[in-house]
Amino acid sequence: MKQIMKKQYENFATLPGVQKPDGEPVGSILLHEGTIATIVRRSVLSVEGVTRISGSSFIDNIAELVGSKKMQDRSVTIRFDGDKLSIEVSINILFGKSIREIAATVQQRIVDNIQKITGLTVTGVNVSVCELEDMPEPPVRQCVEPDQEKQ
Repeated sequence: MKQIMKKQYENFATLPGVQKPDGEPVGSILLHEGTIATIVRRSVLSVEGVTRISGSSFIDNIAELVGSKKMQDRSVTIRFDGDKLSIEVSINILFGKSIREIAATVQQRIVDNIQKITGLTVTGVNVSVCELEDMPEPPVRQCVEPDQEKQ
């Protein structure tokens, strides 16, 4: 029975819950890896120069087109060790930007947000830069002559 319980909670971080006056815990707070992945995703995408969280396969790219968060979750790996965790994330950045500066900013933003929001300790953040992407072209507006609008 204990093996099943352990397996069920391996993708969670446990935070201490509220304590009774006698010091006994009322319960615990479990943070699923999906919660951490959401914080990581939002932290990464808030960094100027990051174009997106990178997928690793054709299927991931299709999932991104249809708006699936699952693809992005596969691009974020979280390893729990009690109240500590390490993170790996794959990103794409704009061509011409400093890879080192953007990756360092991504690392710091993830650490700051995870610690601020959850209180967990981040022991490491590995950033893989998978692609350099061009700045998207602004849409071209076609001008219509006033005479042509009436036709």
